[in-house]
Amino acid sequence: MFSGGIVTVFVSDLDKAVRFYTEALGLKLGFRFGNEWASIKAGDSLMIGLHPASEDSPAGRKGSITLGLQLTEPIDEAVPVLKERGVKFRGSIVEDKGIQFAYFEDPDGNELYLADLNKAYKNYAAGARAT
Repeated sequence: MFSGGIVTVFVSDLDKAVRFYTEALGLKLGFRFGNEWASIKAGDSLMIGLHPASEDSPAGRKGSITLGLQLTEPIDEAVPVLKERGVKFRGSIVEDKGIQFAYFEDPDGNELYLADLNKAYKNYAAGARAT
């Protein structure tokens, strides 16, 4: 029935948001429709739609959205690369039930996190249970 989906993130400055998601995070621009919309490719099955904020849909409202990005490489290798690109993380890498997380925000304060599932998957494949 479904072939994928798009998470829409409302932003105050589309140019700045596109730069953050493509240059700082290293994601790919799918397409851009002037100053009205930009689609960002985040892997094979996630699209992030960037849309200018409005009165009804303000940018950066805390708690209204949290976007998680799965990693293909160890989190302790990805975080330093993203920090060099200007991504500011909140605190250090944390682990919960075998999954490591690192939390940060986009320029509008929308909450994002990295999730390194590699260790949890390896433990699961080896018959170990994540605790």
